Amino acid sequence: MRPTPPQAAALAFAAILLFAAATDYIPAFRDAEGRVFGLFRLDVYKDALHLASGLWALAAALWSRHAAVTFLRAFGAIYLLDGMVGVITGSSFLDLSLFLKGFQDSPLLSNGPHLSLGLAGVVLGWWPWRAAAAGAA
Repeated sequence: MRPTPPQAAALAFAAILLFAAATDYIPAFRDAEGRVFGLFRLDVYKDALHLASGLWALAAALWSRHAAVTFLRAFGAIYLLDGMVGVITGSSFLDLSLFLKGFQDSPLLSNGPHLSLGLAGVVLGWWPWRAAAAGAA
């Protein structure tokens, strides 16, 4: 059975998020200071967040079209909000750093992945897939 476009999108999110969870444990992706790609400091909270999000995306993609759309909408909104909070505070609420470390002086680029994944999730989750599928049939 071929995945629907929302299921394919959720599978792509699963791959991205599970890759993000793994990068902290692959020495080739870490610099001498322990930053992934020389940009991001990951910790057990961020790794757990990426792993849980990736598994949620995978389960939604495999479950049904409706589950994939729901994932894209919910995930997108939550991650986009988290990225915006990160821009304002320098911390994230999803990985608990806002509560554990408070306001921080973080580079704007460090919020890029959550902003871009969140925006992509919102756009893909609210995309008129049904209309596109009906036109192709």
